[in-house]
Amino acid sequence: MEFDLIIATLLGIFLFHGFCSSEKAPNYSFMRQATTAPEISHYDYIIIGGGTAGCPLAATLSQNYQVLLLERGGSPYGNPNITYLSAFGSALSDLSPKSPSQRFISEDGVINARARVLGGGSCLNAGFYSRAGTKYVSSVGWDGQLVNESYVWVENKVAFQPPVRQWQSAVRDGLVESGVVPYNGFTYDHVNGTKIGGTIFDAAGRRHTAADLLEYANPSGITLLLHATVHKIIFQTRGLSRPKAHGVIFRDALGKKHTAYIRRGEMNEVIVSSGALGSPQMLMLSGVGPSEHLKAHNITVVLDQPNVGQNMMDNPMNAIFVPSPLPVEVSLIQVVGITRFGTYIEAASGENFSGYRSSRSDYGMFSPKIGQLSTVPPKQRTPEALEKAINSMNALDAAAFRGGFILEKIMGPISTGHLELRTRNPNDNPSVTFNYFKEPEDLQRCVNGLKIIENIIESKSFSQFRYDSISLPALLNLTASAPVNLLPKHDNISVSLEQFCKDTVMTIWHYHGGCQVGNVVDQDYKVIGVDNLRVIDGSTFNYSPGTNPQATVMMLGRELYVEGSSNSSVCFDGHVSSAFKLPSTPWSNSKVIYRSSVRAKVT
Repeated sequence: MEFDLIIATLLGIFLFHGFCSSEKAPNYSFMRQATTAPEISHYDYIIIGGGTAGCPLAATLSQNYQVLLLERGGSPYGNPNITYLSAFGSALSDLSPKSPSQRFISEDGVINARARVLGGGSCLNAGFYSRAGTKYVSSVGWDGQLVNESYVWVENKVAFQPPVRQWQSAVRDGLVESGVVPYNGFTYDHVNGTKIGGTIFDAAGRRHTAADLLEYANPSGITLLLHATVHKIIFQTRGLSRPKAHGVIFRDALGKKHTAYIRRGEMNEVIVSSGALGSPQMLMLSGVGPSEHLKAHNITVVLDQPNVGQNMMDNPMNAIFVPSPLPVEVSLIQVVGITRFGTYIEAASGENFSGYRSSRSDYGMFSPKIGQLSTVPPKQRTPEALEKAINSMNALDAAAFRGGFILEKIMGPISTGHLELRTRNPNDNPSVTFNYFKEPEDLQRCVNGLKIIENIIESKSFSQFRYDSISLPALLNLTASAPVNLLPKHDNISVSLEQFCKDTVMTIWHYHGGCQVGNVVDQDYKVIGVDNLRVIDGSTFNYSPGTNPQATVMMLGRELYVEGSSNSSVCFDGHVSSAFKLPSTPWSNSKVIYRSSVRAKVT
């Protein structure tokens, strides 16, 4: 028996090294411009959106099938505004047509952004990496063991332990001093108390995005097209009891039309992974959505599905800027306080975070272009006004930008809104309303979070990083004076934390919903009422997972299409992945379990 096990293990390793191959980012031979694509092509799986979910999906499916991954943006590689921690905010302030970030403003008046780049939001965000809680995993019906294995699969490529220095340490200790306990040290796990979370920035300050997960892909099983904008999903309806996804129509950067079909096969699929704005928008553009709304835009109704675009949610963020008498390190989100009343406390610091760099060409979250804490109201941001504001900021001493933000984000949220089409152009932003703080419980959570932030600022642990001469009300009024959104302002806002929450609400880019499980897709993420079509991304969430959803979105792109027991092994990179154990039984007895009808194998 032992001899058989040794032989089986050696055979497995031999097979892995002999038949698995991979490529290192950014040198993907399978990545090319959509202009090189044939007019007509056929694949087993077509994935719309090469973002935080689409990349791990494509990498997993490519092991055994021919996969087409369509990304409307370009490559993140070689763009310093994406790559370097010190440039955080620069991509968000780039408003050019080729920017990796596409700005939109919700009907609530909050400035926001959606990704337009391979790797999706993981190319733009503050990099915090933290898993969903065990209760969340259980509540949505995922397999706990497989979820953990899939998280590790992601973490082996993109997650790191951040270097925690003076300012972040002061916030950490201030959280504990304020009663956000216990202190759990460094962990990816979502647990109550104060912790150091992971980051997708490595020790050199270089960002690792979901695009790096394509290193797991089988190069011969994947075609990745950049600047490929999908205009609609094609359905077969004639002679069928229900619509069946058949392929997609997309256009390249020159506007040339291409059609890609899924090959014949009961289980071949089109998978929409275009994000919380893009996925419901794509379904509507393809004729799946509220019939009256589709007819108003002269879109042929394939399926009347009134829930598409409903229950849009965005976790509201409110922050307090704390000027520091001492220099502070450049840091994004590292420390988090996970409270027991539904609020997460986080922080970011440094002259580079606020945008003060030697070039003084931009100002991060203070940038007149970004709008999070800008001095120029959004409706007044003409090129002339922006130039004037930047020149005025250049004249300020560096100390004016020294300090950091302590912010709170509420869990959930409970308040919901909706999304509608503005035009039939997939490049145009849809109209979206989030209804921030519509539900009183959301507002109370914000108030409770702000009270914790006030306790941190006044704590002994944080004392060296605040001016004694600036009172808490002054800090609140200072932050509130910045035109962070299009909402009307109120005077002396510090007297009401409820009003501060409403007047200074911002986004932390964790919006979700629009194609939720149970309403638009079933438990296997199949679009209800349609065959051969799934949605897999944050648009399916009924609740934002953990403190930051990106870890779970990347995990989801892996977990849904491969289920393996502890007796399974996975080969990528020409070796046995540490995410899975070597077989404890002879090779021929190892087994693979599949979710529902999904059939991707572990090879």
